[in-house]
Amino acid sequence: MPQLVLIRHGQSAWNLENRFTGWWDVDLTMQGVEEAREAGRLMKEKGLDFDLTFTSLQTRAIKTLNLALEAMGRLWLPTEKDWRLNERHYGGLTGLDKAETAARHGDEQVKVWRRSFDVPPPPMDAGSDFDLSKDRRYADIQVPATESLKDTIARVLPYFNERIAPELNAGQRVLISAHGNSLRALVKHLSNIPDDEITGLEIPTGKPIVYELDDQLNAVERYYLHER
Repeated sequence: MPQLVLIRHGQSAWNLENRFTGWWDVDLTMQGVEEAREAGRLMKEKGLDFDLTFTSLQTRAIKTLNLALEAMGRLWLPTEKDWRLNERHYGGLTGLDKAETAARHGDEQVKVWRRSFDVPPPPMDAGSDFDLSKDRRYADIQVPATESLKDTIARVLPYFNERIAPELNAGQRVLISAHGNSLRALVKHLSNIPDDEITGLEIPTGKPIVYELDDQLNAVERYYLHER
């Protein structure tokens, strides 16, 4: 039976500061580092092992993967990094304090930007301090100015179907280290969660989600490893 494990990166500096992060590249906090190591220790303790791994182009997800693999004695596993596993782009909200943004625009408007399925935040201004259009990592793509969850799904799922699903179908054991919204996209697909329910799904940092899949890659079971 194909096995897939998803892990959201450990706590980041902007998670701690309650700021909208999106594509901006922030590092893990010391707590985030420990969450990643603990995830690796737990996976090893529970007898999980992998054949290949996938992550985004963002430091917090890459570090989480490496720290977890180091704790497992598996740093040598092959890893593919791709921008399509990046976090949702928060557009003009990037870098803003969430509480201050709610005070300025109102709780309801911020809730729409954060939790609606298909309404994106305001686009990022060209030349913003957080503009990544000239970042070398993204030289071959058009960096979005903003994204809704629907937009994020539209890039994550083709990548999953193109690169990850064939490996699972071939019997490979796969670990993905990514972000709250890119993982929501995968959970929505694998667990067949409706549009109006997926936005409310909270994915905690550093907690491995185990998927037991059937031969058609439908979810037979989904659980957090620490709950078993």
